[in-house]
Formats: sequence, C-alpha cells, structure tokens
Amino acid sequence: MARFARLCFIFFTAWRFGLLPLLRDNLKPGIKRILLSIACFASPNSLPRGVRIRLTLEALGPIFVKFGQVLSTRRDLLPDDISDELAKLQDQVPPFSNAESRALIESALGKPIEEVFIQFDATPVASASVAQVHFGVLRGSSQRPEWQGREVAIKVLRPGILPVIEDDLALMHDLAKIVEKVSADGRRLKPREVVAEFDVYLHDELDLMREAANASQLRRYFIDSDKLMIPEMYWDLCHTSVIVMERMNGISIGRTDELRAAGVDFKKLAADGVEIFFTQVFQYGFFHADMHPGNILISLEPERFGRFISLDFGIVGALSETDKNYLAQNFLAFFNRNYRRVAELHIESGWVPADTRVEELEGAVRSVCEPYFDRPLKEISLGIVLMRLFQTSRRFNVEIQPQLTLLQKTLLNVEGLARQLDPDLDLWKTAKPILEKWISEQLGWRGLVEGLKTEAPNWAKILPTLPRLLAESLAQSTKAEQGAELLLLKTLLQEERQTRRLITGALLFAGGFIAGAILISLSIF
Repeated sequence: MARFARLCFIFFTAWRFGLLPLLRDNLKPGIKRILLSIACFASPNSLPRGVRIRLTLEALGPIFVKFGQVLSTRRDLLPDDISDELAKLQDQVPPFSNAESRALIESALGKPIEEVFIQFDATPVASASVAQVHFGVLRGSSQRPEWQGREVAIKVLRPGILPVIEDDLALMHDLAKIVEKVSADGRRLKPREVVAEFDVYLHDELDLMREAANASQLRRYFIDSDKLMIPEMYWDLCHTSVIVMERMNGISIGRTDELRAAGVDFKKLAADGVEIFFTQVFQYGFFHADMHPGNILISLEPERFGRFISLDFGIVGALSETDKNYLAQNFLAFFNRNYRRVAELHIESGWVPADTRVEELEGAVRSVCEPYFDRPLKEISLGIVLMRLFQTSRRFNVEIQPQLTLLQKTLLNVEGLARQLDPDLDLWKTAKPILEKWISEQLGWRGLVEGLKTEAPNWAKILPTLPRLLAESLAQSTKAEQGAELLLLKTLLQEERQTRRLITGALLFAGGFIAGAILISLSIF
C-alpha cells in the first residue's frame, strides 16, 4: 500500500506541476492521449516547462534529483531551456534550515560549534539532494595546533533522508521485477541486478565516512598531479553524518562565461578532463562516478590555474583487473577500427554466447561505429552510439554487465562536459594514447617486469622453503599411494574371503542335496 501511495504521489506531483500536458502532447492520437487529456483537466501549467520539470524532480526527492542531474549534462539531447533549469539541481536544491544543520553538526562533533570553528557560515554555500555544505574556519587545539585558521568545508547529511530513499528504491525493485517477468529482453538487461547495484551506491552515499575514505583514496592517486586536485579530509572531525574537509576555491565548470573571461584554455581543459577520466578508470580502476558540473570546479589560483577540482565522492566506481583488461582492449580495438578483435573479446569475456559467429558480430559492430570516426565531438553523440550498440546487442543476446553501468553513466557525463568545453575535441585521439600506455604497462614487457617486481617479496619467502615443501609433498604422495595400495589389498582380501564363504556354502548345500537324494533313493529301493 505504501508503494501504491508513492505511485499516486508521483502522478499527483506531475499533475500539480503541469507535466501531464507535456506527456500528452508527445503521444499519438488514441485512447491513451484521450485519457491523459482528461487527467490534465485543471492542471496548472503557467510556469515555463523547464521550471515545471525541475520543481517536479525536486518535489519527488533525491533519486529523481539525481536523474535530473544526469540529464542536465546532456545538452545535445535536451532543449536549452530544460537543460538550464536542470543544471540548478546540481547545487541549488532547496536547503534545510540553519538550525537543523547546526544541531546536526554539534551532535556529530560532540561540541558546540564555537569550540571547533573560529567562523561558521550558517547559510549553506551549496545544497544538493543528499547533503548541504557550509564554510568555516578551524580553531586549533592542543592536539592539532596546526589547524588554527585553516579554511574548511563542512558537509552535513540531510535529516530524515533514509526513509525517502528506501521507499523509492523499494518501488524501483518492484518495477524491475515486473520488467523481468513481462519482457524476455528485460531479463537479459538484468534490471534487478542494476537496481540492486544502484541501491548499494545510494546507501554508500548516505555514509559520509565512506565518502571521506573515497576522497582520501583518490587524493593519494593524484597527489602529484598537475591536472586534478582533491580536498584533504580532517579525519578527527569526520563522522557518518558530518565530514570536514579542506576548502577548495574554484569556479564551477558549468559557468563557462566566467571561465572564459578568466582566460582558461577550454581546449586544454577538455583534453585534461578526458585524460583524468581514463586514468582513473584504467590505471587505478577507481573513478569519480558523479561528475556533473556541480561537483567539478576549475582553480583560478595563479600556482594552480586551470586545474580540475573534484568534489562529492559519495558515488565512486571500481573495476576488477579482468574488467579493466577487457575494457581497455575493447576501447583500443575500437580506436584502431579492429572490429574483429572487438567481437572476439566479447566472446572471450562471456558477454555474448560462446556459439556466436565472430564474423556476424564483427559486421554489426562495424556498421555502428565506422560512421563516427574522424569526426569532432560536436558531430558525435556517445548516447546515440551506445543506443545503436544496445539495439545491436539484443540481436546477439549480449548480457548487460551491472558492474559497468556506473562507468557508462560517467562516460556520458564526461562527454557532456567535454562537449561544452571543446566541441571540436577528438575524443578517440585524446583517449587512445592513454589506453596504449596502460596496455603496455599492464600487458606488455613492462607489465611483466612490474609483475615480477610486485611478486618478488612473495617469491623471496617461498623459494627457500621449496625443497622442504617438495619433500613433504612427495612424502604425502607416497603415503597416499601406500594407503591406497593397502586399501586395495584389504578390499581384495575381503572379496576373497566372501568368495571363499560363498563357495564353501555352495559346496555344503550341494553335498547336503546329494546326500539327501542318495538317502531318498536307498529308502525307495
């Protein structure tokens, strides 16, 4: 009943903000359009359509806001008026009250705010779907005197958000089950597994300590980078509902006019963004998976001018070595237009049935990808390419890999950002050297050398013990063989005794039978 009520609330919210007429206008004439026209009766629709869509998503809660955040990066798919409004969902979600925020911070830190901060800005600088951020200045302590006067950002989890997310996720799980039951193609897409993975990521995002750990991990990877900066975490002040981090000064990557006026090189920025993404994915297998403009800043400080600043690490993606290997080889094969290798890799990885004909899959992939090479990014839509690949995959029963859904979403976000910065960017040429370097390091002779270096400490421990381990193994083998021989001998002896008993019993029976026959014959005669 609670989920049915939620569905009714979604329908009512769409009606209240005047979205039903937008849906009706996109339907073909028929009974569905007539029914929706009746439902549209008295629906208020005086606001612009972009505003109505944004207000609806805000009213429906965090999951719908995140959906709007993803859409806001795809200006190639949406009109400008809708994209501009959805962009406000990135960091302009209505905040919760200052009193609530203050109480939550003091409860988490176990101290009054004045004891921890010299200054605290009660008005949030940013408010998103899951949390909001305040600025402050730390007060040093006897244990941490070096913190005195450091500028920080304080992130606070929204109160009462867990029940809302739980209700929406329950609804999504039910819808996924329905899709699997009514659609054979839906079963191939594994909607329940995809929703389950989305469930995990959302719950991870509600644990701010996990976000702090994710940020710390990425900071270690890029500590010496001249392209990306990650804020430092103040672990003594981090809790599951509140975290305190280094304040990063920059301008949102979505404010292109301000960046252009500051003299930022957009072509370099776009190329750096692509390099950062592919480095995270293939070199480290650990990537920022929520890369909308609200989470990406550009530094204008003289010594760090033009560097990316990443924020909000509640959602990160992780890939296994096997996934990285197959993905890198697939990308590189695409870039080299080696479609046969793409087909072979899909079969080797088990993403398509083993009996799939390589030639057929090769031809299908070629027909999708070949028209898009040697074109600037402004003439390519990865969304359309992925859609066509998806349509092709149905023919070959390609299984969707749930662990790669975050990567696909992030790749679309990266493309949307790069398109805004430099429409003439050649995505393929920018990413190809990164992949070639990674494959050389992992699969070439360099990879072999690095692998030997990595395993050297283990071998150093194992090699001196090899003679003893070999002797013990041989001894155990000999004992096992001897034990097997003894068991076989016992079995043979037992079978021989049984056979002897059977023969003896048969002889006694035969003797008795003959003796009886003789006695009977003597009595007759």
